[in-house]
Amino acid sequence: METLTTEQIAQNYSASLDSVTVITELMALSSRDADQTATVARNVDHLELMVAKDYWTTEDLAPLNAAITAGKA
Repeated sequence: METLTTEQIAQNYSASLDSVTVITELMALSSRDADQTATVARNVDHLELMVAKDYWTTEDLAPLNAAITAGKA
């Protein structure tokens, strides 16, 4: 089990929300080029790693899971 400080957890959650934003913005486009598609895939991979972490406390992981689903659509 990873042991992180409250600040580290908050930083990781913030970074995860940044990935959510990237995925949401790119998936909203009517079409994506190869770079944008790769960016979505990288951010989905990042979020999948993050939601699997066992150090979350009260953070809402629903936006992360929703972005994973959207990014795979």
